[in-house]
Amino acid sequence: MLTILLRGTEAYDRALAALAHRGDADLARVEPEVRAILEAVRTRGDAAVHELTERFEQRRASPLVWSREAIVEGARAFSPEGTAMLREAAERIRRYHERQLDRGFRYEDEGVLLGQRVRPAKAAGVYAPGGKARYPSSVLMTAVPAVVAGVPRVVLATPRPTPEILAAAAIAGVHELVDAGGAQAIAALAYGTDSVGRVDKIVGPGNLYVACAKRLVFGVVDIDGIAGPSEILVVADDQASAKVVAADLLSQAEHDEDAYALLVTTSEAKAREISDEVARQLAELPRRAVAEASVRDHGLCFVAGDLDECARVADQLAAEHLSLQVRAPEALFDRIGAAGAVFLGDHTPEAAGDYAAGPSHVLPTGGAARFSSPLGVYDFVVRTSIIGYSREAIAKQTALLTGLARMEGLEAHARAVEARSPG
Repeated sequence: MLTILLRGTEAYDRALAALAHRGDADLARVEPEVRAILEAVRTRGDAAVHELTERFEQRRASPLVWSREAIVEGARAFSPEGTAMLREAAERIRRYHERQLDRGFRYEDEGVLLGQRVRPAKAAGVYAPGGKARYPSSVLMTAVPAVVAGVPRVVLATPRPTPEILAAAAIAGVHELVDAGGAQAIAALAYGTDSVGRVDKIVGPGNLYVACAKRLVFGVVDIDGIAGPSEILVVADDQASAKVVAADLLSQAEHDEDAYALLVTTSEAKAREISDEVARQLAELPRRAVAEASVRDHGLCFVAGDLDECARVADQLAAEHLSLQVRAPEALFDRIGAAGAVFLGDHTPEAAGDYAAGPSHVLPTGGAARFSSPLGVYDFVVRTSIIGYSREAIAKQTALLTGLARMEGLEAHARAVEARSPG
C-alpha cells in the first residue's frame, strides 16, 4: 500500500527531493479571489461579511458576533461527559503553556539600564475550520496559550458554531466569537468591521483561502504561519510494531486527502510488513476514502541503510509530527535538528499530541519546522527593548557612539550624543 523506496535508487533520491517542496501551496490560484474578498470586507465591513457568507455558505449569520455570555450559554447544550473531557484536556494544555511564560528582564551594564519588557498583545484572533470536520481541540490548542499569555481579548472565528465548539471556547476562555469562516473571517479580524473589533494576531489552520488570506493580511496583523496539509514521519527500526506504526500513519492520513503519511526504516522486511498492515487497517476505517487517497498519493516509505541515515532524512524533511519508534528514541532525536513535535517511543501516539498531552498541536508544516516553532505563549506577546543611560554612562560612551555614527556618515546621530555630554 505504501510506495517503498530503496536507498541508492533514483526513485528514492527523487522522492526526497520532491518532498522538500511539499510546502509550496498553490496560493497563486486563489489569490485574485481572496484579494477581492479582503477588499470587500475592508471597505464595506459587516455588509460584505454577510454577503460573502450567503454566497459561499447559503446562510446569514445572526448574530455575527457572540458575546462571552452567549458562548457560555450555548456551551450548555454539549454533553456533560464531553465537557468534562474538554476541561481535562484544557487543564493539561494550560499547565504546559504556563511554563512558557516570559517575565522579561532588567540589568545594569556600566551604568546603563538595559532590559526587555514582555506584554501580551491586546487582541488575538483564533481561527477554527468548519468544513469537513469540527475540531474543538483546535480551539483549545489556540485559545488556551493566548489566555495564558494574558491576552485580554481572544476572538474565535468559526462558521456555524456547534455545541462542542462553544464548549471548547467557553472552557478555553474565549471572549468573543465571530460566526464566519474563510477569507472573509480573516479579513474581519484583520481590518475590523462595525461589529468585529480588529485584532493584533491571527492564528490557526484553515483551507487554501484562509491560508492565502492570512498571508495577504500579514503586516496589517501578525500571523502564526501558513498551514499546509497535515503530515507525519515515523522512524522505525526492525523491532517496531507494524500494527502501531500503521495506526500512527493512518491517524494523519484520515485528516485529508492531501495529508502525508511518511515512513523511514532500516529494514526492507519491516517496510513491507508495515505497508501490508496499513492496507489491512485501511479496510476498517470509517474515513477510508479520505485515508486511502492520502496513502495512495502521499504514502511513502524510505528504506535507509542505518539510523544515521534515518536521522538525516528526518532532518531534511523537517516534519510536522515526528514519531521515533526505535530502541533509543531520545538518542536518535539528539541527531535530528528540525521537527514540529517529536513523539518518543512505541507508547507515544501522535494522537496524544493532538488532544491532551499539553503542547499545542498547531505546528509548522511542509518543512517549515526548519525555521518556525509550535504555537505557544510566545506567539501572543510583544517584546520591547529597554535602554536607560545615566549622565556618567553617556559621558563614558560618547567617543564610541560618535565614532560609530561618523563612520556611517550620520553627523546628526553624533551630535545627538554630544548634546548630552558635558563640555
